[in-house]
Amino acid sequence: MDHDADLDALGLLCPLPVLKARKRLRALAPGQVLRIRADDPAAVVDVPHFCAEAGHELVGMEEAGEARHFLVRKGQGRGA
Repeated sequence: MDHDADLDALGLLCPLPVLKARKRLRALAPGQVLRIRADDPAAVVDVPHFCAEAGHELVGMEEAGEARHFLVRKGQGRGA
């Protein structure tokens, strides 16, 4: 899937991938997609939870070697 911005969170542990994603999403317009690359095992739980809480849509997740790529579409709602 195409994306509008990238966040390299490789090597970062919880909660840093989500905190950096929140900051990066603030710069995007609603509907744009951020790709997050993370290798923290907790990201599998943290990223979907963050999306649900912040009003974003997790549109994809795929394995990429030791890491996972998460595709997050910025929501219209209550902040990033």
